[in-house]
Amino acid sequence: MRSRSFIWNYHVMLLPGILLLIAFSVIPMFGIAIAFQDFQPTLGIFHSEWVGWDNFTYMFSLPDSKLIFVNTLTIALMKIVAGLIVPFGFALLLHEVYHVKFKRTIQTIVYLPHFMSWVILSGVLVNLLSLDGLINHMIKWFGGDPIMFLQSNSWFRAIIVSSDVWKEFGFNTIIYIAALTSINTNLYEAAAIDGATRFQRLRHITVPSLMTTIILLATLALGNVLNAGFEQILNLYNPIVYQTGDIIDTYVYRAGLLEIQYGLATAVGLLKSLVSFLLITISYVLAARFANYRIF
Repeated sequence: MRSRSFIWNYHVMLLPGILLLIAFSVIPMFGIAIAFQDFQPTLGIFHSEWVGWDNFTYMFSLPDSKLIFVNTLTIALMKIVAGLIVPFGFALLLHEVYHVKFKRTIQTIVYLPHFMSWVILSGVLVNLLSLDGLINHMIKWFGGDPIMFLQSNSWFRAIIVSSDVWKEFGFNTIIYIAALTSINTNLYEAAAIDGATRFQRLRHITVPSLMTTIILLATLALGNVLNAGFEQILNLYNPIVYQTGDIIDTYVYRAGLLEIQYGLATAVGLLKSLVSFLLITISYVLAARFANYRIF
């Protein structure tokens, strides 16, 4: 039986992390009161006028409110779907490569963008997609007309989703590769003896073996359905593409910090947090039911 002093060692080890969590996540939650106030920085939370549900009523009366929620859901869902399909397909292709050094080199190359910030990657994308950038130079070389990619509502969502996939699919591929390594190799050997082709082995052994991982990642991704990528969009969007690119987080940033509507911005952020909490709870229930994944 473990002694009390032994157990307290673990409690002491967790203490710094718990203090940081309280300082940066629990205490700031008292700022939720701003969503129900006509907040004035000079008066503070305790002396600003209490307006009840007025900020929420005003939020839903704005013509932009429906647009930002639709944009957020559309972009987030597109990212979730693409973020599941592309890493899965790439992992299957990489799994079929038998040259170990080449396989590890490719895996490292596609993994690197995950460690770069969107400030850096956005600068790269702006240079590539500008009117005098590399992409438009290639279009003109083939006889086409240059395209204003980042100023076009037709192109903006596709650029956002594809660049997010480019940045993250290498990291997500690792999860699938880890699952692939756990598949019993005797299954492949038995199938090969029975005359199964590589495609048949892929279809009847590899893909079914990954279904639990796919279901798990899909259900956990449900909790991020309202997170469309604040840093990425903030660094790439402009007023011309607000119609298709403005999301909840960027709207909160503009309303709260640029237009000084603190109550409205907090109300929008609070609503998003409540919906996200509900979706995260549902996703973990689904993960526990279909993939046997549990936190506790």
